[in-house]
Amino acid sequence: MDNARFSSCLTCGTRHYDMGLTKQYLRYVASAVFGLIGSQKGNIVFVTLRGEKGRYVAVPACEHVFIWDLRKGEKILILQGLKQEVTCLCPSPDGLHLAVGYEDGSIRIFSLLSGEGNVTFNGHKAAITSLKYDQLGGRLASGSKDTDTIVWDVINESGLYRLKGHKDAVTQALFLREKNLLVTSGKDTLVKWWDLDTQHCFKTMVGHRTEVWGLVLVSEEKRLITGSSDSELRAWDIAYLQEMDDLEEPEPKKSRGSPPGIQDTPEPRDGTPETDETPEDRILTCRKAGSIMREGRDRVVNLAVDRTGRILACHGTDSVLEVFCILSKAEVQKKMDKKMKKARKKAKLNSSKGEEEDLEVNVEMTLQDEIQRVTNIKTSAKIKSFDLIHSPQGELKAVFLLQNNLVESYSLSPSAPAPQAVRTSRITLGGHRSDVRTLSFSSDNIAILSAAAESVKIWNRATLQCIRTMTCEYALCSFFVPGDRQVVVGTKTGKLQLYDLASGNLLETVDAHDGALWSLSLSPDQRGFVTGGADKSVKFWDFELVKDENSTQKRLSVKQTRTLQLDEDVLCVSYSPNQKLLAVSLLDCTVKIFYVDTLKFFLSLYGHKLPVICMDISYDGTLIATGSADRNVKIWGLDFGDCHKSLFAHDDSVMYLQFVPKSHLFFTAGKDRKIKQWDADKFEHIQTLEGHHQEIWCLAVSPSGDYVVSSSHDKSLRLWERTREPLILEEEREMQREAEYEESVAKEDQPVVPGETQGDNYFTGKKTIETVKAAERIMEAVELYREETAKMKEHKAICKAAGKEVPLPINPILMAYGNISPSAYVLEIFKGIKSSELEESLLVLPFSYVPDVLKLFNEFIQLGSDIELLCRCLFFLLRIHFGQITSNQMLVPVIEKLKETTISKVSQVRDVIGFNMAGLEYLKRECEAKSEVMFFADATSHLEEKKRKRKKREKLILTYT
Repeated sequence: MDNARFSSCLTCGTRHYDMGLTKQYLRYVASAVFGLIGSQKGNIVFVTLRGEKGRYVAVPACEHVFIWDLRKGEKILILQGLKQEVTCLCPSPDGLHLAVGYEDGSIRIFSLLSGEGNVTFNGHKAAITSLKYDQLGGRLASGSKDTDTIVWDVINESGLYRLKGHKDAVTQALFLREKNLLVTSGKDTLVKWWDLDTQHCFKTMVGHRTEVWGLVLVSEEKRLITGSSDSELRAWDIAYLQEMDDLEEPEPKKSRGSPPGIQDTPEPRDGTPETDETPEDRILTCRKAGSIMREGRDRVVNLAVDRTGRILACHGTDSVLEVFCILSKAEVQKKMDKKMKKARKKAKLNSSKGEEEDLEVNVEMTLQDEIQRVTNIKTSAKIKSFDLIHSPQGELKAVFLLQNNLVESYSLSPSAPAPQAVRTSRITLGGHRSDVRTLSFSSDNIAILSAAAESVKIWNRATLQCIRTMTCEYALCSFFVPGDRQVVVGTKTGKLQLYDLASGNLLETVDAHDGALWSLSLSPDQRGFVTGGADKSVKFWDFELVKDENSTQKRLSVKQTRTLQLDEDVLCVSYSPNQKLLAVSLLDCTVKIFYVDTLKFFLSLYGHKLPVICMDISYDGTLIATGSADRNVKIWGLDFGDCHKSLFAHDDSVMYLQFVPKSHLFFTAGKDRKIKQWDADKFEHIQTLEGHHQEIWCLAVSPSGDYVVSSSHDKSLRLWERTREPLILEEEREMQREAEYEESVAKEDQPVVPGETQGDNYFTGKKTIETVKAAERIMEAVELYREETAKMKEHKAICKAAGKEVPLPINPILMAYGNISPSAYVLEIFKGIKSSELEESLLVLPFSYVPDVLKLFNEFIQLGSDIELLCRCLFFLLRIHFGQITSNQMLVPVIEKLKETTISKVSQVRDVIGFNMAGLEYLKRECEAKSEVMFFADATSHLEEKKRKRKKREKLILTYT
């Protein structure tokens, strides 16, 4: 774009793009997210990178996933996802992929090698709460707040089935390794067992009085342990049908003999007596074995076992992780033998004293004998999530994501006599422990200051690295001292803290106000500043150089010069650029304007219904904009104090407001998680910057106006950068309308299949704007096929009438695809649709297009192209349009032909696959026979065996010599 067409606006000083009479602006875009180590909604997991286990962890970071190196404390990879916040993580069993669940119910699977998200699943209507792979990593079970559980086929990138049954959010879902079963828990106090062959719930456990927050399978899947909102971990013994055949005949059940809280799904929850074998007992039985008492009295937040199934750990809402060890059969037997020996000794001692007692001793095995407490791990703050892994040395590694934006890792040796957890690493530098309440830019736009309740951090804007961390009290406001060598911070206790950036030392602390120091404003002459506090006073301060006691050089200090006493608490203060006026926002919802030299009252700006939290004066001193808790922004003239315009700015309180330097454009930040840019001359909303997932506390605009930095309750700092791209308001409004339409499409009722009731959609997909667009592409392709077929018929008729070959005009779309036939173009469109969106796209497709699609499928299958894809589409269309297809006489011959061709072609494909597998097995055997090398997993085990034998031989030789 030609730079000559940019001009500088006389009223606001910003560069606009000239196009007739329209005024255009430059767009701000999201540049980076920093200051965040891990957000609270998701869970932390160990991931395998570069072949190393236990070194790297994946943590949710708002809409991204950060991969941290625990050894170096560095961020090595960012998985950039959707706009929604990450709520759940699950690594695949092979360690190559990471499944990520989001707030809107979507799931993405990222490759840890490339960092790209290749697969997206849309099926849930609410946030993902649980993700779990099966043993081979081919299937993924997802639980959600919408009460549904969906099983996805990861390889085929499609949904298998939706399991409905829970009445509240699903908290956990687990596959069984040996059986094709799934067990889920929910906040509805139920644990459900699902038979994945028939996709129905065959057992419901109702033995919990409160929400079930976690469940794990231990002891080779013979025992289920559940954690709920009390201090008990309940253990349930599982017996499968095949194993029950070998057991003795069970005693007949009495009226009250059924296990507490276990019943078949169709029965009422009032504990009806069972007399016959229930349908659930045909697959497995589940009997309560006992309870393990936790030390914590609050609810179980997370319950997990390591991959070996030996270590069980859980934590509540506090900072303690309780670790238990599940003993093997041999260890339990050893323990019971010791117990028996002790009991016999005691019985013998009693009998020797003359007491007549039976020497036959019975020692009962309790649950505490099988599951014993190892130790407690105490972290530095409340735990949000954790993960466990066993290192090759036999040590247990535990990594924690803490509530205060911190990652800690501990290691312990469970086999030690008195195991003690040792902290091995801690990632702290990358963020604050609490919410950032104040931000400032240095005068050269290079450094960013952020301050929270415990520290002040200085960030390099270019690299986003933290270059200084200084301990402070609860900070509320701040600025860089002219020269950018010192910073001043105002605290909640009313103190002014002056820091030196070169050394990172606190130079001076001054008691400025009796209450909170809410606001600071640097004077335009840069010789001093003004403060406003909760003690109803405004104080003026000057910078001065004083002699340092510890050094011969002088250091910077501040001294108070004047005080302005007022009737209400001061919330915000601001100098006018010419330093003639001082604006003071008070708790009585007014803004008072005073003369700086005499401190005489000049104007009162009255109109807000709630107190003014933030305000700023434009660079030329003509306008003052005020933002209030009443969600409005008002623009006033400073000459007469008249309100130019009142704007309904945000859906919640306006927390911060600042003008872009040398312009009449200003930014506002609100508790509604949005940052908005406004034009104070035309009173127009220019742009909305969305990205934060919680309330925004503050923002800062750089002196050049090229950057905006914001902080939020989600612990993240976000940098926004001004681009050279012109922003046209009409286009912006159009994009906003499109976004609203896309949201409305997602919220619409899902298409209903004949035979199903509204709302009972058992398909795994969800209608999205992508599926609607895919269906439109199919319709356009079929339309083009119809048109081109009709044209070809006309062309043949014309050629016949003319008696010679007339050139046929080629469609440009077909030419773009390599001059293919219209039918081949339809196939290309089907191949271009994502596997995960295919079924939903066909569900949206009107029936009027189905006959043509079926005829084309018949042609394609006869040619033997893309048999798997076409069969999947064909079976789905037959399933959803069965009634209309069978009642249509025109389609009967098409279906008959499809029946013949599909069966023969699928058999051919199956034979080819079988032949290829047999050939590969043969080649494998040949290679092994020639080179005596075992492939894959067998090779490593054989090598280890050889090494062991060699070591044994070496030991024997050494002992013999």
